[in-house]
Amino acid sequence: MQKKFFLHQTIIPVLIISFCLMTQSASAKTILQGESKGMKFQVEKVAERLRIPWGMVFIAPDEILFTERNGRIGILAPSSGKVVRITGAPKVRASGQGGLLDVAVSPGYKPGDWLYFTYSKKQSGTGSANAATTLARAKLRGDQLIDLEDLLLTQSASDSDRHFGSRITFDGEGHLFFSVGDRGMRPSAQDLSTHSGSILRLRIDGSVPEDNPFVNQSGTLPEIWSYGHRNTQGLFYDRLRLRLWSIEHGPRGGDEINLIQPGLNYGWPVISYGKEYYSPAQVGEGTEKEGMEQPVKYYTPSIAPGSLIVYSGKAFPAWKGNLFAGALKLRHLNRVEIDPEGNAVAEERLLEKLRERIRAVVESPEGWLYLSTDRGKILRLKPAEKS
Repeated sequence: MQKKFFLHQTIIPVLIISFCLMTQSASAKTILQGESKGMKFQVEKVAERLRIPWGMVFIAPDEILFTERNGRIGILAPSSGKVVRITGAPKVRASGQGGLLDVAVSPGYKPGDWLYFTYSKKQSGTGSANAATTLARAKLRGDQLIDLEDLLLTQSASDSDRHFGSRITFDGEGHLFFSVGDRGMRPSAQDLSTHSGSILRLRIDGSVPEDNPFVNQSGTLPEIWSYGHRNTQGLFYDRLRLRLWSIEHGPRGGDEINLIQPGLNYGWPVISYGKEYYSPAQVGEGTEKEGMEQPVKYYTPSIAPGSLIVYSGKAFPAWKGNLFAGALKLRHLNRVEIDPEGNAVAEERLLEKLRERIRAVVESPEGWLYLSTDRGKILRLKPAEKS
């Protein structure tokens, strides 16, 4: 009996170690290869079995902090596939499209600096889905968030569980921008007394900059930077060219890429390139109206965009300055070429064979692209290894 017991005690740890090694190896397995503009790439699976990983940000060269819409937070080590769970997350109202949304850090982040989050926060009222998009910040100590505080509980509460937004970006000059959807209440996107359907600008401490376009104007909220947006789920500040880009969901057709300028009206729901869900009828009054901005690009049919970045060109030089957006409905990685004047001049749809709803896109220090999917995966797109 002692000999059998010894054998059992020896085999089990070996099996456990072997299983862990197999799991880590599988996390980096190549699942797709492709080519774009003469550059060959491969896609690897880094992590899986997550719950709608909604936001991602690099906090160290081998650490991605990610959010899951159900309210959980983790740190992924891409080199191994290991995930460490983080406690102390804000309490979210995870209903419909709401929950724990984006996470971001300001340029030059180092350990102990603030992490920024957007999430849907339950509000008082009779509606079971009554919640508002909220901007918060916290610091990371070990595997715990500390000093959590709400910077802005937006005036966007609604009984709808749709269109919370929300992405965060920084200009590197002490300001952050974040988006709020129209919350399923179309007219609110034209109402400057609510934050719904707008892009907001704050200082990184949560205060309102004095040069915001609607400061000290009666009947308007001073945090608003632009308005007339339906549901912006991609937002990126290009610090090289000093441009703020957004991508938003249209209705049935009419997703938009916009180049955002302060104080301007981007038209929703008065103008749109989309149709009603219940009929072929045009949404709003048409596609153009004086005083309302035209998109740089629109998509008909909708791709359902979930994120946006401007690519640096580090690992793929031919993609430098291109916009990349994850597509949820049409399930691909959308690449858009932009000319020096800010016009969209070409488009390519990558990774269609994966059939994945791509939720978030971030760039690593090496210039690799990391993608999260609604089926709980985190994927890595990198130059193909030479055989």
